[in-house]
Amino acid sequence: MKDEKKQPREYWLLKHDGDAFIYESLDEFPPDGDKSLLVHVREVIDETKQADASTRKYEFTGKTLNHDGAILRQIRRISDGEVGGWIESENNFSHEGDCWIGENALVYGDAQVYDNAIVSRDAQVYGDAKVYGNAKVYDNAKVFRNSRVYGNAKVYDNAKVFRNSRVCGNAKVSGDALVYGNAWVSGDAQVYGNSWVYGDAKVYGNAKVYGNSWVYGNSWVSGNAKVSGGRIK
Repeated sequence: MKDEKKQPREYWLLKHDGDAFIYESLDEFPPDGDKSLLVHVREVIDETKQADASTRKYEFTGKTLNHDGAILRQIRRISDGEVGGWIESENNFSHEGDCWIGENALVYGDAQVYDNAIVSRDAQVYGDAKVYGNAKVYDNAKVFRNSRVYGNAKVYDNAKVFRNSRVCGNAKVSGDALVYGNAWVSGDAQVYGNSWVYGDAKVYGNAKVYGNSWVYGNSWVSGNAKVSGGRIK
């Protein structure tokens, strides 16, 4: 028995002010709409390249956003219809685990969010960054370049984690803090305020770095140490 020939999917596409709208037929288009703006799309879907419907966690709403030269698409969770944030492609966000990108969060470039990680509010994850495990990135925080946030780590407020830095364990980076270079913040450590941790520095244990502190070079801050307004190199 011959395989049935796949029928092409046909629809009409309207792009306007950064949004995209799909109409399965012209009957769905508003009578007073300008049909000259519509583009007829005819595509054959290769089912071998589609995730099985039972394993798909989210779908696209059809809305798009032009951000920093990247076209991002809004997601919607299939199980309950909750509308989420924006991604550039499905490579940015896994269908597996309980991970979620919510509210106005943006994930794009070669960045990846997976496992049970949460990226929400106005947070951004981009470049080659990865957020995974049970990590959370939220508020106006940014994680980018080749950085990693994982374990039970949290990055929030206006904090930035970038370059080759790592934030992991139960660590928290918040306020206007910066963690970058090859720096590591791990354990139950906290970095907040206007502090910078960079270079090859490591902050771990129950250490706290806050105020306007700088920890850099090859410095290690550990145990129950507290650094406030200091410079440690």
